[in-house]
Amino acid sequence: MVKILLLSDTHSYLDERMLIYINQADEVWHAGDIGAADVIETIKKLKPLRAVYGNIDSRALYNELPKVAYFKVENYWVLMTHIGGYPNRYAPGIKQLLIQNKPNLFISGHSHILRVMFDKNLKILHINPGAAGKEGFQAVRTMVRFEIHESEVKNLEVIELEKRV
Repeated sequence: MVKILLLSDTHSYLDERMLIYINQADEVWHAGDIGAADVIETIKKLKPLRAVYGNIDSRALYNELPKVAYFKVENYWVLMTHIGGYPNRYAPGIKQLLIQNKPNLFISGHSHILRVMFDKNLKILHINPGAAGKEGFQAVRTMVRFEIHESEVKNLEVIELEKRV
């Protein structure tokens, strides 16, 4: 079993509350728009990090992180990118990537809209954790945590960090 904390769209913001949840995870996954490099450096000091760059990230982050990450945790395949859309509304090229790679889980960020959906056609779980940072239009800052047991996601939970006015 691996405990995952999934976040996206931090836009250079990391607060004490987020650090509490980071410390409770086995791994942290970041679906892009990290902002400042010190966000990932802080996370890396605490936990293993898997991350992709987003459209607002610096050239340094573009050089350090992939656009698309494809990896296996336990017996579960994951494909993560920043701009990916969601089932029946994938971003250009994403559906083809999903068909070719056949992940169990597809993660994207970018929209600042929390979504957990199952693509019945491709048989892939999709998660967008919303936005954990303070930039953007989201009414609530969110992250998602879950566990991977062998070949399935369990105990998925939405974490609401702060309601915005």
